[in-house]
Amino acid sequence: MNTDNLDDLSSTNNLDHTSSLDSLGNLEVTASQLAASQNNSQSDFQDKSQRSMEVQALFNRIAPVYDQLNDWLSFGQHKVWKLMAVQWSGATLGDCCLDVCCGSGDLARLLAKQAGNRGRVYGVDFSVQQLQVARETTPANLAIEWLEGDALALPFVDSYFDAATMGYGLRNVVDIPQALAELYRVLKPGAKVAILDFHQPQSSLVNDFQQWYLGNIVVPMAKWFNFTEEYAYLAPSLARFPSGREQVRLAEKVGFTEVVHYSIAFGLMGVLVAKK
Repeated sequence: MNTDNLDDLSSTNNLDHTSSLDSLGNLEVTASQLAASQNNSQSDFQDKSQRSMEVQALFNRIAPVYDQLNDWLSFGQHKVWKLMAVQWSGATLGDCCLDVCCGSGDLARLLAKQAGNRGRVYGVDFSVQQLQVARETTPANLAIEWLEGDALALPFVDSYFDAATMGYGLRNVVDIPQALAELYRVLKPGAKVAILDFHQPQSSLVNDFQQWYLGNIVVPMAKWFNFTEEYAYLAPSLARFPSGREQVRLAEKVGFTEVVHYSIAFGLMGVLVAKK
């Protein structure tokens, strides 16, 4: 209700008592609804902040064995999948490239080899322990700058990068549309991003295998490293993760064009490729 309507309540004689009460009642309901909406927004923000801190702490804890576990759990195939993502990103010699949620840096290093000596790669992650591993395991001849940063608020100006990648990061951010919007913002017009992550298989047989693999391979191996709790997040995070089709829709909604989701590794993994 606006100010003019409030003035009408006090100055217009042809409004009866019941009408005035109804009008005031509507104003009270509106105020209550507004307060509830504000409380819900604040609660949602606090929930996202809490989840973000939990994910950050998790990746800090597993940083020392992260690469070793990835090698064992994927039988070394994650390197092939990451190379596919780099190729789909369209990165070429001399390009300025970005790897978001870079972790220990293996995907960023592949990007740097693709961009060559005249290129430049930035690896961004909010886990300082993962970044430390990345720095320690990267040859000096690769032009990579490691930065602590948030995928939801990337520390770069608009339209800066020629290509971008993200490996196993989109599933862990607390706001997927915002992460996609940030990638769109920092890419140059015509540039592409390739996002590698787990995939929800369409085949019931492959889905059954994925569930068996998580329960009988991932969890026991994580337990052997004393990281049972840390790796228990995989199954629920995958259950919440949008399907390939939904990822395409979300990418298109923030402005990307020519968006394709590729199912790889018999449907266990997927790569979302989107062009600005």
